[in-house]
Amino acid sequence: MTKLASASQQIHFAEDELIISKTDIRGNITYANRTFMRVSNFPESKLIGQPHNIIRHPDMPRGVYYGMWKTLKAKQEFFGFVKNLTADGDYYWVFANVTPDLVNGEIQGFFSVRRSPPDAAIKTISEVYQKMQQVEAQHGKRDGANGAWCWLNEYLQTQHNTSYEAFVLDLYAAE
Repeated sequence: MTKLASASQQIHFAEDELIISKTDIRGNITYANRTFMRVSNFPESKLIGQPHNIIRHPDMPRGVYYGMWKTLKAKQEFFGFVKNLTADGDYYWVFANVTPDLVNGEIQGFFSVRRSPPDAAIKTISEVYQKMQQVEAQHGKRDGANGAWCWLNEYLQTQHNTSYEAFVLDLYAAE
């Protein structure tokens, strides 16, 4: 039974641990390492073949995933902070690096390596993500993700003179 969001607790993993997964081109999980299974509290049998968004936390703005897929489809790697949901309703934050698996220039799937993020980065990015969710609500379901991604890029450019990738890499390195 999934816990209520207000009752959920944050799960942490060690700084030297890596959560690793691989998906097919549609985002279905084809590999999950033991750290992924332990932190997410999903057994391998409940992960393999499932869409990676099985761990999507409702606090995550759809605009971040919009930007991620846009980046990956351009055959570029994506960096970002992601709040994930565990099998029992708790959550954990990661700093994710997602890379297209290219064979002869064609995307065959995706590799994702996630690290434990700094607490200060989570505080900062949580505030940005809350604003993105507000923008999504204003734009509605159909245009919300694109609207939030556009807002994010404009906000980062005007307020920080940077891109999302540079912003998150700086937040991660600032620890």
